[in-house]
Formats: sequence, C-alpha cells, structure tokens
Amino acid sequence: MKKPSPLFAIALRYGAIAAVLSIALNIAMFYMGRHPVMIAPYLDFRIFLYGIFIFFCLKEFRDLHNEGALHFFQGMFGSFVLVATAGVVGSILYRIFGALETNFIPEYIRFMTEYLKSAPEEEVARIGKETIERNLEALPSTNMGQIASLYMVQSFVIGLFISIIMSVILRKQPKSD
Repeated sequence: MKKPSPLFAIALRYGAIAAVLSIALNIAMFYMGRHPVMIAPYLDFRIFLYGIFIFFCLKEFRDLHNEGALHFFQGMFGSFVLVATAGVVGSILYRIFGALETNFIPEYIRFMTEYLKSAPEEEVARIGKETIERNLEALPSTNMGQIASLYMVQSFVIGLFISIIMSVILRKQPKSD
C-alpha cells in the first residue's frame, strides 16, 4: 500500500487536533454560561485556532518534508485537508456532545428566542420583521444535526479565508541552481 503524501498526513493530524480543541472550547463556553452557537462568526475563536494550525501545518511540511519550498497550490491543498478534517470531526464530536448534553439545544432555543424578541428596532428594520418572525417560528424545531451542519459550514468559510492568507504568507519557491 502506498504511503500518503506527507502534506496530507500532516494536515489530517493538525485537523484532528484542531477539531478536538475547538469542541473542547465550545463545551467549556457552554458550561461557563456562554452558548457557543450564539457567538458571531466573525468573533469565532476558530479564526485564530485555524490560523495557528494552518500556519504550523504548512511550515512543518515546507521546512521538514519539501526542502524549504511551498507552492500556493500545496498550501491551499494542505489547508483544505486540515479545515475539512477539523470541520467534519468537529461536527461529529458536536453531535455526540449534543446527544449527551440534553440542555444544549433547549438552552440555545431559549437564548436565541430572547435575542430575537429583544432585537433593537434598527436590526429589525435591517433584517425584516417577517424574517425574525419566521426564525422564531422555526426555532422550536432546531436539532443537533442543524447545529453540527452550521458548525461545519462556518468552519469551511472561516478556513477559506485563513487558507488563502497562510498559503500566500508561507509560500516559497524552490531555489534554482
């Protein structure tokens, strides 16, 4: 059997570690009274977490396995594998946590209902009263599958931007003789 590419193996390892750390932070936030699903995506700690893990993943591949060279496409591939692993594994771990912690979904529904009902007039005007009412009606049917899917989609969106930045920063062309 052929051994996988070092970039693939490194990205899988870093992605799995990032997933476990991310879910551990989500669980800690939940038990500290701050529901992790209520955090705005642009304030999500995964931005920082994925940035660090992508940086060290690509740097390890470039410096230890690829003779100091890293092409943009290699950076994007490694980043994609890392983010996909972190998103999928994290989503699975999130589902497991949601199945074990029976208060997770009810707490989310309670917090989100309070938030939507107390939204400022400017936000209601921006979003639309119908949209808020539709969200309030749909809220009781929220399940852990939807939350886990949202986690995975947000991981990919966050990871895309971080991947491009890190792939550009870390790229190095091979030295010509």
